[in-house]
This record gives sequence, C-alpha cells and structure tokens, in this order.
Amino acid sequence: MVVAEIKPFTEISNMLKPYKRILVLGCGTCMAVCLSGGKRQVELLASAIRMAKKINENSDDILIGERTIGRQCEPKFVDQIKDESSQYEVILSMGCGAGVQELTERLNSIVVLPAMNTKFIGVADSEGNFFEMCAACGDCILSLTGGICPVTRCPKGLLNGPCGGTKNGKCEVSSDIPCAWVLIYERMKQLGKLDEIKKTIGPKDWGKDQKPDKYILKEKSETVTVK
Repeated sequence: MVVAEIKPFTEISNMLKPYKRILVLGCGTCMAVCLSGGKRQVELLASAIRMAKKINENSDDILIGERTIGRQCEPKFVDQIKDESSQYEVILSMGCGAGVQELTERLNSIVVLPAMNTKFIGVADSEGNFFEMCAACGDCILSLTGGICPVTRCPKGLLNGPCGGTKNGKCEVSSDIPCAWVLIYERMKQLGKLDEIKKTIGPKDWGKDQKPDKYILKEKSETVTVK
C-alpha cells in the first residue's frame, strides 16, 4: 500500500486561510488502511478545521464538507464528486500525491490541496507500524534476493552484499534497522539457496525508473495455447 502521514495542522491551516468553503476528502483504500486519511480521519480533521475557522474567523459563511471516496487515483471514483465539489472553493485531499494530482486533472476548475505527506510503498506489522518495502524502481530483483529488497531496505541500496558497517545483524545507519543483506543471507539459507547468493547482480537499469513513468495495459493480451 501507499503510506502517508498527515501534515502538521498549522501547515494545513495556513494553506486554508484564503478559503471558507472546504471539502475534506478522504481515500478509502491505502489511506484508510494505514489509518491516516480514511473516513474517521476525515471526520477528525474536518472538525478541527471547523473549530479553528470558527475561533479565528468568526464567520457565518464557513462550510466544511466531509466525504470519502473509494480511491482518489481512479477517474470513476473522482467523477462521483464532480457535482458536489462545485459548491466548494477548495478540496483538501487526504489521499496520496497521486490522488491529489488525479483530483486536479479531473476537477480542473477547483483548487486541490494536499493534507498528507506521501511517504512510501510499504506494509504494516500487527501493531500498525508501517515499513517501506518497495521503491517502485521498475526493475525488480526479488527473485535473486530471497524476496527481500536491498534497493529499499538497505540505506545504501547495495546489490551485492553488505558494507563494512554492518554489526550484529544491524545497519550502521541505525541500530533499529536490520541489515538487509543479513536478512537476505538468512532467507537464502532457509531456502537452501545459499549458492545463489554468490552470483553477482549486475547494475540496475535505472532507465526503467523514468520519471514520469507510465504503464499501459494492453487491450488485447497475448493468448497461450496448450497443445
């Protein structure tokens, strides 16, 4: 999932100073799962904005709306709020950066502002702590590293073993970070594939990480004939 955290309230308040009619818009997928921009967080942020506006501006013209759609990054969900959004001056998006930009593209007559700082693609442990797992580099090597990504999980992105700073299985950058290459070694050992760890991984093709990247789903997929 895409993981994001809400911006400091002071930063959000400053962005919203010129506006009186505001729609706080949540995202029901990634942001809801990582408990940062789903329906409940929309309710809390909208209430805080409403209270701050009432105290600081003392105006009867303030309108703070609340809405959460399935995904802000898909046109069919964004189109659901086209009519509703016309009554607002600004949409405060609690989606990721992709969601903010999709809203901007689809609702081009209204200002869209980000309430979130998009952090990374990651997973959560059972306690709701989120960890980065994928850099979306476009050139996946997980088949060579036991399913553990050194590009993301090694702060130096080393492709062929640890640096000299690893100690007791931890990274020299922080004792909270397991050394990715120790994890890879243990995993390959568990799989009985330690010989494969000796193979050199060639330079990554960073050309596949072109910005802005795109992925076009072909209309007609190739068929496989079994004889």
